[in-house]
Amino acid sequence: MKQTYEELVERIVEKSGVSKRDVEDKINAKLKQLSGLISKEGAAHIVANQLGIKLVEQTSGKLQIKSILPGLRDVEVLGKVMQIFPARTFQVQERTGQVGSLTIADETGSIRLVLWGDQCRHLDNIKLGDIVKARSAYVKDQSSALELHLGNRGMLIVNPPGETVANVKFEAPASAQPQQFQRRKLSELADGEDRIEVLGTIVQVFEPRFYEVCPQCGRRVQQQNGAFYCDTHNTVQPAYSYVVNLFLDDGSASVRVVCFRNQALQVLGITDEEILKFKDSIDGFEAVRTAVLGNITKFIGKSVKNKMFDRIEFIANQVELNPDPEKELEMLQKEIAAKTDP
Repeated sequence: MKQTYEELVERIVEKSGVSKRDVEDKINAKLKQLSGLISKEGAAHIVANQLGIKLVEQTSGKLQIKSILPGLRDVEVLGKVMQIFPARTFQVQERTGQVGSLTIADETGSIRLVLWGDQCRHLDNIKLGDIVKARSAYVKDQSSALELHLGNRGMLIVNPPGETVANVKFEAPASAQPQQFQRRKLSELADGEDRIEVLGTIVQVFEPRFYEVCPQCGRRVQQQNGAFYCDTHNTVQPAYSYVVNLFLDDGSASVRVVCFRNQALQVLGITDEEILKFKDSIDGFEAVRTAVLGNITKFIGKSVKNKMFDRIEFIANQVELNPDPEKELEMLQKEIAAKTDP
């Protein structure tokens, strides 16, 4: 365990009631006894054992966030989603992959939960305030901040039945710098671009399409012999997720934008419960559609080529309704100045 000597001494003092001076005397005596054979940290662990103290009460299994320590593996953590950071594509040599993240919090603190590869699919089904349970996660120490990482052998359960988190301890960093994205005109979009920002007017909105997902992990399920089957949880009673397609026009081109769950709710300005009503009856959707048409909206995401229709489309990861006109004007002025400067 990567705990500093000072942290070890502090925990021994806290758990034993022995004074700091006496603890350090015991550690120094052990160092002298085993001269050259042990580090100060190792001596502290031996002293702790002799005093009947467990410095790490739990190295795996369910933990509160405050109890997460560097190097832990096979950790289970329950937390409320406080921030969502969309997935991005990366490439290392010839290998490509995806990574996204959440900030989750419980009654004891908050931590970043990093999702790798196929785990990123959950980001389409998670919204702020949801409860998530991460299983078989591992801990990494990144720039003096601990992170939970969830790879292919891990599991993320969204809104697990019977689980709640109340009175979370979370404070958003006031000095956090906004992520930088590249602004593109719709006519400039090319296949495979990520972290792209586009701005335009919504000129068409299509009815939502619904599909069955596993209520535990959010993975899309398949129907087999009259039942729904999840690769991880076998036969399940499915929940439903959805996607909304729209066309965005910025004067240079008109492009289809694909909005999955969270982004669809933001664009339409309705709740999860309200959109699910349209699964059984589309009555009332025309009023929602009409309210959206003509809205100036900013989308952040990635552009992909739809090979079936031979056209570029845009997958939305973030939505900003009615962006600040002063900021947009400032951006336009900088763009014009950059083009006119010698």
